[in-house]
Amino acid sequence: MDLRDLEAFVAVAEELHFGRAAARLHMAQPPLSNRIRHLEKELHLPLFQRSTRSVTLTDAGSRLLPPARRALNQVAAVRDIATSIASGEEGRVRIGFAGASSQRALPLLTNAVRRTHPGIELVLQSQTYVYTAFDQLTSGDLDLAFVRVPITHPELSHRIVQVEQVLCALPEDHRLADADAVKLEDLSDDGFVSLPEGARSMLRATMHSMCLSAGFPPKVVQVAPDSATVLALVAAGAGVTITLSSVCQAQTVGIVYKPIEGTGPSHLFAALGWRSDNDSPALQRVLEVGESALPTPDLYGLDITGS
Repeated sequence: MDLRDLEAFVAVAEELHFGRAAARLHMAQPPLSNRIRHLEKELHLPLFQRSTRSVTLTDAGSRLLPPARRALNQVAAVRDIATSIASGEEGRVRIGFAGASSQRALPLLTNAVRRTHPGIELVLQSQTYVYTAFDQLTSGDLDLAFVRVPITHPELSHRIVQVEQVLCALPEDHRLADADAVKLEDLSDDGFVSLPEGARSMLRATMHSMCLSAGFPPKVVQVAPDSATVLALVAAGAGVTITLSSVCQAQTVGIVYKPIEGTGPSHLFAALGWRSDNDSPALQRVLEVGESALPTPDLYGLDITGS
């Protein structure tokens, strides 16, 4: 059934005048009459009673008018939704996040998107570690993710949204707890609490790299599945660890945080990452919102190369 035939039927049924209906549809009257005849032939039903003076609906026409209106309204709704999807006002964006680093940034972004673009569905996927998000972005399983710089995947674009200080976490009764800062070489004999070896965690990799640069491999005495548990174990006296300023809020009792002197990066950088060839209009809207909800911080004087 041609939708234009239904539009012609509804117009004539509402106007009860072929001339007015033709003007409403911006067409000549003879083609309109042809459409009505075509529809009546297809339905095997007379829809109108015509005379030289008037046009009235038949019983069949009266019964068919409500479903015809509903059909046209549904088609209009489909067109409206398609327009919204094409413009990015509706759609779905899958966002990956990991660890304490995104605990502040994630709600700032999602709340701003829901406020400004309520038609965009946000699917939030928790990743245990950041490197997992790289894999899922490159495979297309995620549209957007909180990641860390440097990013070695040429197919990904990113924008830095947070600067995090690298800190040493010590039990509050540690011998260096009163020091202004800590040199990692002074911890060469200490036990370290670490994330799992196979975790593909950038924080774990950073800790091991910094210790090796300080002249020793970290002696891991306890392994924990996430940063919050790592800090809880440090507070309990199980060992020391390397952590980030964004993670410190997870544990404030029984633990002290110290800047690190002379070894490795002083900061890590959290970023939003996405595939450069992802042309989803909804993703573009989320990225636009992110520029105001999570503005790029001042990076002057900071090394973002990861060297």
